[in-house]
Amino acid sequence: MSALEACRYVPSQITEGSEKHKLQVVAEEQHNDPTLQDVALSVEKITGVPLASQKLIYKGKSLKQMEQTLTKLGIKNGCKIMLIGKKNCPEEETELKKLKDLEKSVEQIESKLDDVNKELSGIQKGFLSKSLQMEALGKLDKRIKITVEHFMKVLEQIDSMALPENFIDCRMKRKGLVKKVQGLLARCDTVEGNISQEMDKLQCKNLALSN
Repeated sequence: MSALEACRYVPSQITEGSEKHKLQVVAEEQHNDPTLQDVALSVEKITGVPLASQKLIYKGKSLKQMEQTLTKLGIKNGCKIMLIGKKNCPEEETELKKLKDLEKSVEQIESKLDDVNKELSGIQKGFLSKSLQMEALGKLDKRIKITVEHFMKVLEQIDSMALPENFIDCRMKRKGLVKKVQGLLARCDTVEGNISQEMDKLQCKNLALSN
């Protein structure tokens, strides 16, 4: 169990065993009142205790509403909060790093999906000459298929990770990442369907003009 002092914008002290650290809680979004989650994230950085493993207690009550601001919770500069939790073992930290690297890969692939969607939107709005649209749509179709393949490879890598039952932090991270990739694959299906529809429309128009 560790004692810590929560603060908004000025340094405060966090005590963990015989060690003492300075804690400064700042809202992730500028000009906003810091939330309990801002406190938990700061504690995680300083103590190494993952957010998911933390139990924060203030005035004898367990703090659970992460979205609540410190003002609403009555937490002022210098207020003492008790921290209960433990750091992950080195083995779990290694697996967490792998998941975080995969998460970065997912973000990079997602940006490519966004690019395809933007270019498709431009074609749908008539920003590209009709004579060039079919070729452009064909290229977008190939790119979206490649994007799907990349997402599937990430899912395969996630699925290949053997995580022990006690790696709770890793399991939560993996579950969230899988859900995110599945959602992005659904977006890919929608974009791919929209590309196909645009290609069909163009083919119908071309056939009508040739007759």
